Amino acid sequence: MAKEIKPAETSEVRVRVLIVDNDEAHAQAVADSLTRVGYDCTVASAGAESGKKALDLIEVENFDVIITELMMDEVDGLEILRRSKAELPDAEVILLTGHASIKSALTAGQHGAHTYLTKPLDISELRQAVDRASSRIRLLRKTFELSRRLDEKFGFEGVIGNSPSMHRLIEKLRSVAPTDSTVLIQGESGTGKELVARAIHQNSERKNKPFVPLNISALPESILESELFGHEAGAFTGAATKRIGKFEYANGGTLFLDEVGEMPMATQIKLLRVLEERRITRLGANDEIPINVRLVAATNADLQDMIKKGTFRKDLYFRLSVVTIVLPPLSDRRADIPFLIDHFLKQFAERQKRPIPTVTRQVQQALMAYAWPGNIRELRNVVEGMMVLDIDGKLDVDDLPEGIGAGHHEHSEVDLIQNPAGNDGLIGRSLNDVEKYYIARALELTGGKRDEAANLLGIGERTLYRKIREYEL
Repeated sequence: MAKEIKPAETSEVRVRVLIVDNDEAHAQAVADSLTRVGYDCTVASAGAESGKKALDLIEVENFDVIITELMMDEVDGLEILRRSKAELPDAEVILLTGHASIKSALTAGQHGAHTYLTKPLDISELRQAVDRASSRIRLLRKTFELSRRLDEKFGFEGVIGNSPSMHRLIEKLRSVAPTDSTVLIQGESGTGKELVARAIHQNSERKNKPFVPLNISALPESILESELFGHEAGAFTGAATKRIGKFEYANGGTLFLDEVGEMPMATQIKLLRVLEERRITRLGANDEIPINVRLVAATNADLQDMIKKGTFRKDLYFRLSVVTIVLPPLSDRRADIPFLIDHFLKQFAERQKRPIPTVTRQVQQALMAYAWPGNIRELRNVVEGMMVLDIDGKLDVDDLPEGIGAGHHEHSEVDLIQNPAGNDGLIGRSLNDVEKYYIARALELTGGKRDEAANLLGIGERTLYRKIREYEL
């Protein structure tokens, strides 16, 4: 099976070079020359067995550049070239020979050789050839690294959470992403609607095409249609040049329309037509332009209520909501807060090049108890602010911003666990049922961390372990 450059490698990793030659002295001289300028060289030189030794190495190791003599006993350079392209498709192969001919050069080129050099070698020419080959390798590594970071940030791994609601959400995203269906994402401001849209794009067949976001609420009505569909020069006052709209710019990829509920009725009609006909017309033009765009829309408004009020078209709603994703507010998924805190701290620590601070239990409980009207965006900003102002590597209650902490939050499930009298919903239930409920909620709120759950409940860890077994939690 063909091997690829490992995604974990970066452009700082030294380029690995394999040198294959029956002449050991010549191979070693080439290796010494390239090692002096920073390359990591391996020599496969074993007389008549050099070619065979090289094939063995190619099967088990990764090389970026392979320099091989063309004319060798048993296994020649063309065979090494063929096997290299099969095993290491991203590697570049440089062929060396003292028997240059047009025919052999053409054959080498047809099999994918990077270049073809004749003996006696000009070391300067060889270094230039290796430099050119390694430049392409470094570019590939950079691309792999960028792709890996995108997958981490916008793949499903970037949708942080371990609560049942998030597990259900991620499973739904896994089903939706590979399709071309239009998606409507609903959720309060700050719940991560654009992150989910990017995750859908990043896990679709369109991932190598543009992801184009557009916030409808940020644009005045007078320029919205130009932003969406583009315009020709002279289409209206101030339109001095032709402009490509977001639909055209996103062709082949995904267009994300945020706050779609803010779209004026006249623009809604035009958007509906685009979704039906898959064609756009620039303002001031007559010709229609075919488009291939997946649309993902998002809103924090109740579109069905807007339909009743006559401010949003019912037919457009049905077009947009082929698949509907509902993001729960952070207050409904408090069990995810510890995971989000850890994620943000690691993210900020890497960006600020400083150690990850520890978080006291009191701080974590305060953050879990707070109502979070601004949802994940607010939590992220709070964690970043605490880390920026921290001076001792430990986030404690004195690091909490004003308004978050004891006495500054609404009644929450943490309150109800610590103050059971406030939960009238359990009146009439057996004591065992009540105890089981509180233990289960405490475990969920702490992400399954039993020591923290025990502290939240005010009982010992051994007692909690016994109760978990007793209630089969």
